[in-house]
Amino acid sequence: MRDRPHDRPRAPAAQPSPSRPPGLRERKKAQTRRAITRAALELFAARGYDDVGVREIADAADTSIATLFTYFPDGKASLVFPGDRADHIAALVRAVHHRTPGQTVVRAVHGHMTGRGPFVTDPTPDGQRALDLVRATPELSDYALRSWTATQDALAAAIAREAGLPGDDLTARLLTRYLLLIPDLATTADADARRTLDVVTGLLERGWPAALTTPPRPDEPAEDH
Repeated sequence: MRDRPHDRPRAPAAQPSPSRPPGLRERKKAQTRRAITRAALELFAARGYDDVGVREIADAADTSIATLFTYFPDGKASLVFPGDRADHIAALVRAVHHRTPGQTVVRAVHGHMTGRGPFVTDPTPDGQRALDLVRATPELSDYALRSWTATQDALAAAIAREAGLPGDDLTARLLTRYLLLIPDLATTADADARRTLDVVTGLLERGWPAALTTPPRPDEPAEDH
């Protein structure tokens, strides 16, 4: 699927208004969330995901079980993944709606993904620990896939809107589904995550078999075949 052609140069997309700096309450919430995530990662890395309970994690983070589930209502698997799912969905939709002039929606999603999960080139120690756990633990791999695919309806609607298509357009839904499966493909044990992202987005943007023979545009990463 190609983006809708523009009859005249596209004006720069309006950026969201700068938000006020987080207040004390927001900072405390973020600190609590980070403390719980870090405690979970340390315990999982030391003893294995299956041998650690949520009560132990709450104790290690110096918080209560009730507080833990307030911040992570999806349960134990969600403790490995920082951030709020609603924020994740909103950020992905913004990447499509506020992409630079001339950039396709596929390239916008590619750019968004490069800063997340397995595609980060220089992850923090906690980020690398989380990625190792996801690759080694089927339950976490399944949760990661569900987290990405939870954005499907919102992202499909954004893509359809940008292409001038009906909100329930099948091609937009199909493109969205394929894009959101990329992180799952990239977390297999033998995957080169960044190359997986580059190859699949190139395929989706140019189509099969043109992606195997057509040189990438200047703003695209080179692919090895």
